Amino acid sequence: MSNGSSGRLIILSGPSGAGKSTVVRHLLEECDLPLKLSVSATTRSPREGEQHGEHYFFLSDEDFCRLREGGEFLECKEVFGLGYWYGTLREQVTTGLKAGNWVILEIDVQGALALMDDRTLSPITLFIHPGGMKELEQRLRTRGTEIEEAIRARLETAHNEMQHMHRYQFEVINGSVDLAVDEICRILKDHKEKYPCSKS
Repeated sequence: MSNGSSGRLIILSGPSGAGKSTVVRHLLEECDLPLKLSVSATTRSPREGEQHGEHYFFLSDEDFCRLREGGEFLECKEVFGLGYWYGTLREQVTTGLKAGNWVILEIDVQGALALMDDRTLSPITLFIHPGGMKELEQRLRTRGTEIEEAIRARLETAHNEMQHMHRYQFEVINGSVDLAVDEICRILKDHKEKYPCSKS
């Protein structure tokens, strides 16, 4: 996916409840790089306040399956065994990179592992977490958005995901959103200085 421009692919992942979405939202607002969030697709229903095309592309099972079979996803998977699919739309990434943007993929660890070894993508990879499993469980329960079964599934998945943290180039502990955003922005700017002509 060499695009002949200065676009970069950024993969940011970590366990559910680590505050990834909040960090990414602030990063897009505060970091003065040409950042663009790749909007993922999912078959789950929107949560309160979520908008189609802004937070996710909310697709029917049939539409998601059609796109998957047509090779329209860079990566996709069924999450937490509850029947919901999530995926990264290929067009979202390629369009952003060709425009010279730094495209952020906020995806889970399994999706990240599927992409980080692709030499044509050459992603900058960051793993974000709250500092430990106890803090993570507290955050998940405080959200109050899911039933106990889903929380347990997320905690089990998070434990497994933490085992892959060493595969990422950078580890960011999200104890403070402001500090996490500052750290990520600094990492990305340092990368730009070291590799000014790199292509994703």
